[in-house]
Amino acid sequence: MKKSFLFLLLLTLALGIGQVSAQTKKTTTKSGKSSGSKGGGSSKGGGGGSAGYTTGIGLRGGGFASGLTVKHFFNPGKGAAVEGLVTTEYLGRGARFTLLLEKHWTILPDVKNLQWYLGAGLHAGAYRGRYYYLVEYRRKKHDRYYYAYYTDDQVYPVFGADFVLGLEYKIPDLPLVISADYKPYFDVYRGNSAVFQDAAVSVRFSF
Repeated sequence: MKKSFLFLLLLTLALGIGQVSAQTKKTTTKSGKSSGSKGGGSSKGGGGGSAGYTTGIGLRGGGFASGLTVKHFFNPGKGAAVEGLVTTEYLGRGARFTLLLEKHWTILPDVKNLQWYLGAGLHAGAYRGRYYYLVEYRRKKHDRYYYAYYTDDQVYPVFGADFVLGLEYKIPDLPLVISADYKPYFDVYRGNSAVFQDAAVSVRFSF
């Protein structure tokens, strides 16, 4: 519930900022025309096509995973980007590298810097056994598994697939991008598998 509320709150804030930005942009365009200056390309927001940027580097804070996020638009005209995540999971006491391919779409024609995106990718990482299982089986409330894996202190590799659905906003006149995403993922570890759900807010410096 908290993650859904946070996502909706960020969406409302982004839409509000977008409306103000759109009104300011219209006023600036009218002023430019009346003064007869060359303003033909000034309404466009830099690189990255309608995203308003080409590359963004920053921090991601999520329910399960937090860490570094880097997004780069390799085909800005079509809204195609690649995002890399290097994160640590404070509940599972592990770390992972995730690579996602994403497609971006503009939500409102007058607010091109506000976009939603959809993507998928793969991840690989490692975890200490007792913390990883503790998280999984505590959620399922199976006490027998909780005690069985409590003393497992070995490090195990894990890999799997990710899906992401998100919303992001590039703040005009500032090199900042704010985004919120929902990222369920499928893990394979020690011959077992599980599906986890994560949601996060990211802030990136763009250029």
